[in-house]
Amino acid sequence: MANRLVVLSDLWGSKKGLWITSYLGYLQQYFDIVYHDVRELSDMDPMLFEPQDMIHDFFEGGGLDKAVSRLLAKEKVSSHYLTFCAGGTIAWKAALQGLPVESIYAVSPLNLHRMESRPDCAVTLVYGEYQDNRPSRNWGDQLDVSLEVIPRFGNELYSDEKIIRKVSMDLLEAVLKKKHKGFMKPLSVF
Repeated sequence: MANRLVVLSDLWGSKKGLWITSYLGYLQQYFDIVYHDVRELSDMDPMLFEPQDMIHDFFEGGGLDKAVSRLLAKEKVSSHYLTFCAGGTIAWKAALQGLPVESIYAVSPLNLHRMESRPDCAVTLVYGEYQDNRPSRNWGDQLDVSLEVIPRFGNELYSDEKIIRKVSMDLLEAVLKKKHKGFMKPLSVF
């Protein structure tokens, strides 16, 4: 039986997320994959794409909490989570509220530096060096979270083919080594 992997999109969702198909190409034969568009989970107007500040304001003004609530209602099976941008924050908050999570692999999650507690599962965070609101190493050490910073990348590093390959290989290596209690520390390809 394949491991279950829940994938949560970035703030842009399916409309600007063609890069997600590259992840699915790598991972679909090894995981039972469930995909959630965080824009749909949050009830965001599908036509809202600009300005970016309005999208962030929507999430901060209640959209994030609605997405967490909906994810909790939809997902009842313990799963691994692969998340991007806002999806990482949603999975983190939902896990703190009882979402059954085996592990979270979050690429470029938003505003986790504000969190004072962590989910009770393996957590791997990957950020770009130039990303805004990236947690400090001290924060990662205090919460016992694996935190990797990729040099010369920014907020949307997850759409780059090198990062897609790196993240997918991290996840596949964990499966191939039958690591059922969480994912391994990320491989460094830089």
